[in-house]
Amino acid sequence: MAQTPDALAREWFETVWNRLDESAIDRLLHPDATVHGLAPRPLKGAAEFKPFFHTLKNSLGNIRVEIERSIVQGDTAAVLCHVTAKHVGDALGGPASGKPVDFWGMTMVRAKDGLLIEGWNAYDFLTMYQQVGWVTSPVQPQ
Repeated sequence: MAQTPDALAREWFETVWNRLDESAIDRLLHPDATVHGLAPRPLKGAAEFKPFFHTLKNSLGNIRVEIERSIVQGDTAAVLCHVTAKHVGDALGGPASGKPVDFWGMTMVRAKDGLLIEGWNAYDFLTMYQQVGWVTSPVQPQ
């Protein structure tokens, strides 16, 4: 029996991000997969996703992605993720700050043939950039 979209999403975040198991990318991502929202253009397949994986892996130490909630409809799951890590490398485009980061995001995945065929991502990278000191916090209304 094929895994549900929710189970695939949970396995993805646990193995790819929490265990930093690059082989899981090839195992879980459909060869025709399209991943939106992580680069200026959609990433196609494992070969285009892996550079993004390496950038985060080399920049964020002790990365942990916890799925806090999921909603499933047919072949699609939406997951709310809590991300914690420490900014340890300069692969994101600026010097490592050594500061902890704590931010949230959402991913919507679609499954096909027991693999992830499509992903839509919306993560609060602005908060992460504020936490490492690259962006000053906006003035808060009073």
